[in-house]
Amino acid sequence: MKKITGVAATAAMLIALTGCAAGGDGGNGTDGGGDGDIVVGFSQVGAESGWRTANTIDVKAAFEEAGIELKFSDAQQKQENQIKAIRSYIQQQVDVIAFSPVVESGWDTVLKEAKDAGIPVVLTDRAVDSADTSLYVSFLGSDFIVEGERAGEWVKTEYADADKVNIVELQGTTGAAPANDRAEGLRNVIGDDPKFDIIASQTGDFTRAGGKQVMEAFLKSNPDIDLVYSHNDDMGLGAIEAIEAAGMVPGVDIKIVTVDAVKDGMQALADGKINFIVECSPLLGAQLVDVVKKVVAGETVEKRILTDETTFTQEQAIEALPDRKY
Repeated sequence: MKKITGVAATAAMLIALTGCAAGGDGGNGTDGGGDGDIVVGFSQVGAESGWRTANTIDVKAAFEEAGIELKFSDAQQKQENQIKAIRSYIQQQVDVIAFSPVVESGWDTVLKEAKDAGIPVVLTDRAVDSADTSLYVSFLGSDFIVEGERAGEWVKTEYADADKVNIVELQGTTGAAPANDRAEGLRNVIGDDPKFDIIASQTGDFTRAGGKQVMEAFLKSNPDIDLVYSHNDDMGLGAIEAIEAAGMVPGVDIKIVTVDAVKDGMQALADGKINFIVECSPLLGAQLVDVVKKVVAGETVEKRILTDETTFTQEQAIEALPDRKY
């Protein structure tokens, strides 16, 4: 099926709504506008964490269940790989492009190419900082600033009677939306209170190995650490290894708050090695399928679609673990 633009593209979407559009699989000669005729190109950040792996599994399963063809690419945490994948999807004339941006900036050119080709783009999990919001039809994912604020509220409550709190921050990938926003969210809550001192902040690139390496460096240069704020569970789990190797007890000698709530993180929380987790659900597949169907059918979708999430204490983690899907 050849991609068309402008008024013709709008007409094509209206035809699809009646179930009479040609297949979106490159013109295989099949009739009808069923889900099996839709082709989606999806560019994933990589496999840097348990969260990302769970997200990939969920997205693939949701599209398979819906009978929608999914062309999948792993960017290995490199923006140039994602740009290359998106251009490949444009060349293949897919019906919808979805991707989770490695970083926020630098997408205008390739997204303009998709728009000019008449291919709608859906952002998943992470945002872009483009001033031209017409370059994508919807952004599906969490509010990372709110996640940081939830972590900050726990910190304020936990240390309500403390005189001084030394915090080290394990940041996510430099320039990534969750890293920027989770840092901002925490500071929104504790920033005006002089007793909270973020004494060190460095990227661990959302990986367990990175979290361990950075935490080892923090421990050598900052002997008096009260709290670790980790932008995801995996870096927090790496920090646990470093703290234990230094002869201290994670969750007691140094408290830890993380974001994600994947199984390994939840188990560490249940074991008392992490003290609090803010949930960021990776299970976006079903919502993404719904958005894709509506876009192909020419229906209006919300520009910003949030996921439902919560927070966990040790007791809540113990209760939730037996039925945890990720």
